[in-house]
Amino acid sequence: MDEQGEPAAPPRWLDADERRAWLKLAAVVTLLPAALDSQLQRDADLTLTGYMVLAMLSESSHGRLRMSEVAARTNSSAPRVSHVVRKLEERGWVRREADPADGRGQFAVLTAEGRDKIDGTAPGHVEAVRRLVFDALEDEDVAALEQLGGRVLTRLDPHSRFTASAD
Repeated sequence: MDEQGEPAAPPRWLDADERRAWLKLAAVVTLLPAALDSQLQRDADLTLTGYMVLAMLSESSHGRLRMSEVAARTNSSAPRVSHVVRKLEERGWVRREADPADGRGQFAVLTAEGRDKIDGTAPGHVEAVRRLVFDALEDEDVAALEQLGGRVLTRLDPHSRFTASAD
């Protein structure tokens, strides 16, 4: 019975094709971040989330973003971003600044050392992404991946809170 006392609908089980696709997707979303994190840890002593924070700051105007925007652009929670930014601060790659327009808000700001770190790390990371993902795909696969990813992200994040556009 459901919440209204009506008979519950039977489960909508996955068919064989859907199950195979789901298991492959589940493996990719587990293995890919781990592989990228391992490459970054090994080559740059940096986590994937740390790299993403530095990258998003480096792509922003003046190398600064509100902490909430860093969270959105890295698809991370506010507490997770705060922890990562603290670690990056300890290494001298990022600093926090109070938002003068809003005393409660803070900006994460990329330092010169942080810019050097992301500039030195990006080529190896992009090569890993290319090797692990794009070298296995044809041009039409890349277009299909973008389209399919967009459809699923629309379901997961209908208000685009955590999936800032890369455009």
